[in-house]
Amino acid sequence: MMRKQRGVTMIGWIFLLTPMAIVLYAGIRVGPEYLNYYKVSQALSETAVKLKSDEALTAQTIRGAVEKRFDTGYIDNPKPSDIVVTKVDNGWQMAADYETTVPLFGNLYLLMSFKKAVVIN
Repeated sequence: MMRKQRGVTMIGWIFLLTPMAIVLYAGIRVGPEYLNYYKVSQALSETAVKLKSDEALTAQTIRGAVEKRFDTGYIDNPKPSDIVVTKVDNGWQMAADYETTVPLFGNLYLLMSFKKAVVIN
């Protein structure tokens, strides 16, 4: 009686697990940058809520409030000076537009671009 082999061989496991391992490793490397973006987004939103009722807003007071939020949130990238504060029709706008690179392995890097804009009415 002839038996048929069933299952995955060792080479099959290598071909299956290698791409999964690369994706998992990339996720581990990228995760902290997305958490940082979430903290930046949250800091800008909370600053907008805090300064919403302030009538005498200037770009300098907004930058000072953003800098305090970045300090208490341990946000290093982007710097508070990289936040663009502009006057718009219905108030002020804070915009964070930055890129960051994450080393994957060797000379392979992942480039991530983040954009967030919040209007203070």
